[in-house]
Amino acid sequence: MRKLTTALIALFALAGLSGKALALDPENTIYLDLKDGRVVIELLPEIAPRHAERIKTLAREGFYDGIVFHRVIEGFMAQTGDPTGTGMGGSFLDDLRAEFTRNESFTRGALGMARSQSPNSANSQFFICFDDASFLDGQYTLFGRVVEGMEFVDNIKRGEPPSDPDTIVKMQVAADVQEN
Repeated sequence: MRKLTTALIALFALAGLSGKALALDPENTIYLDLKDGRVVIELLPEIAPRHAERIKTLAREGFYDGIVFHRVIEGFMAQTGDPTGTGMGGSFLDDLRAEFTRNESFTRGALGMARSQSPNSANSQFFICFDDASFLDGQYTLFGRVVEGMEFVDNIKRGEPPSDPDTIVKMQVAADVQEN
């Protein structure tokens, strides 16, 4: 009986630590590995289907692996996804039309697609909000949320650009990951 009680306590502790991550759809979950640990991102295909699909496509190609965080503003956001590291580059794919929503807001942990002046110019660059950025609602496409590991995002070096920028170690769709 004591072993059963211990096992149940351990199971509930595990569920409490990552209950949200355990309930996610692996096909719409991204693992973003940073120098300090793994960030788990829930994609929101119900509000931004083309953007969620773009992120998965590029992640599956290894596009994001090794890319720097080229614009990191304290109290606002960390931006990445440019293979040139300048904020001016993108993928070889066509730009995406905006998918704005009123059902979600840019709060701490929200992921949005970066773009130029044109709302329909998102390509591969994205940002993660450090704090509330609801002033972006209706102007940028929100496509995901950090559900675990925001403390690792908080550790990304600041700067525009940072003098020694952090990189994405690896970015993967959870459904494709073979855990040992």
